[in-house]
Amino acid sequence: MLSTSRSRIRALAVVGMAGVLAAIGGVTFQASATEVAAPAAVGADARRVAIPGIAPAIRPPAGSRPVGAYVVTSGTQTYTCAGGVFTGGSVPEARLIGTGGRVHHFKGPSWQSERDNSLITAKKTAESPRAGTIPELLLTVDTHTGAGTFADVAYVNRLLTSGGVAPAGPCTDGATAAVPYGAVYVFWTAQK
Repeated sequence: MLSTSRSRIRALAVVGMAGVLAAIGGVTFQASATEVAAPAAVGADARRVAIPGIAPAIRPPAGSRPVGAYVVTSGTQTYTCAGGVFTGGSVPEARLIGTGGRVHHFKGPSWQSERDNSLITAKKTAESPRAGTIPELLLTVDTHTGAGTFADVAYVNRLLTSGGVAPAGPCTDGATAAVPYGAVYVFWTAQK
């Protein structure tokens, strides 16, 4: 039996995340009037992840093709206090699983395949706000390292976000706060 309120909160969080993961599985990506299939999961460590709908402001360029979709299994957005408030950009630290196995997402922002160590970094191109959570994003890849999972990726979407918002209220300059978040990341190749 759960004996503390902290244990009860953890149990509720696990049940809630299971519900989110179940809901993600039923969502499909719509590009105007046509539907794009999510990439097939490849390998024992891979999981199928459906591509959620994408707001027009953050769609990758026409002709881009999805090459991987991943869900955050555990993740935080870390904010640093400056001027007495948590503000500015956050630093991600997350574990993802999806069509190409497991991925580590971290400062940069960077994504590294745990299967083949291929690595990309990207810069924000556009965003689409979501009430009560961090925004959805379109990022453009600016560096590649290694061959494999991320070798041909040109764009990244952060979609179906939850949590991750900077804490409100005063704070001590230099203090950090790691805020849990969830999202689906979709990786795209450019039209060739």
